[in-house]
Amino acid sequence: MRLKILMPVSILAIGLLLLFWIFYPPSISADLSLSTTPEAISRGEYLVTAGGCVSCHKGDEDSQALSGGHGLATDFGTFYAPNITPDLETGIGDWQARDFIAALKHGRTPSGSFYFPAFPYRAYGGLTDQNALDIGSYLMSLAPINNQVGDPETPIWLSRWAVAGWNIMAEIAEPQTPEFEDPAVARGAYLARNLGHCGECHTPRNSLGIPDYSNEYAGAELGEEVIEPIDGEALSDWTLDNFDLFLLLGLKPSGEFVGGDMNDVIEHNTSKLTDADRAALAAYFTRHNVAVN
Repeated sequence: MRLKILMPVSILAIGLLLLFWIFYPPSISADLSLSTTPEAISRGEYLVTAGGCVSCHKGDEDSQALSGGHGLATDFGTFYAPNITPDLETGIGDWQARDFIAALKHGRTPSGSFYFPAFPYRAYGGLTDQNALDIGSYLMSLAPINNQVGDPETPIWLSRWAVAGWNIMAEIAEPQTPEFEDPAVARGAYLARNLGHCGECHTPRNSLGIPDYSNEYAGAELGEEVIEPIDGEALSDWTLDNFDLFLLLGLKPSGEFVGGDMNDVIEHNTSKLTDADRAALAAYFTRHNVAVN
């Protein structure tokens, strides 16, 4: 009799512990604050540029920068980039410092819900806390823009709470971040894998939308768009100067200019990097990336 009672109670307890583990909010210090110094805001502006935020959050042609609305069509629905200006009604005007770390590094909303991984928080998870806070400092310094963005258009079975389980599977699939002895390659890896989230588009995914890290940068399909590979095989003939010029102007070694969405990435993102950061990306992709593929 006791065994019959103990068994379901144990199963229930295990289930509750599992749910607690999956849905428990990330541990973030409550003592954090956003700096309003010109130095922090300037650092944040550069990070937002390097992260390519405007490419998604710009909205349509008539919208203002970072006011949101741009739609990203995927196999799992269409997701609209939110308004990330400090508008109290339609943007992030009431966000606190910890909300930026929760969103950027953990994919959690201020209310504790989950962002869909169309927002590249899996890549941003490798950002330093200070970088996340500097991004917040810059965004909160902007003029607020009132622009209400629509909800994601997803299948009925795909809810924000389902993302909790997806995060667990994605975490298991993600390999350990390697360490690089060359400082330039290490900086380039940080820019490519985390801040610039290059793999979000250029790495293929499985049927659950989890990146196939065994084929990192091997090219992918995003909706109806075919994303070119930028792995070792694809860049085997590229030199440091080739890649640097590509990041600056979008010019390939063949003499052709890049097109499609990558043209926007060049214009709004990589062309505005410092010479040192462009060189770091070139070092990562043409030295380390070629060496491991």
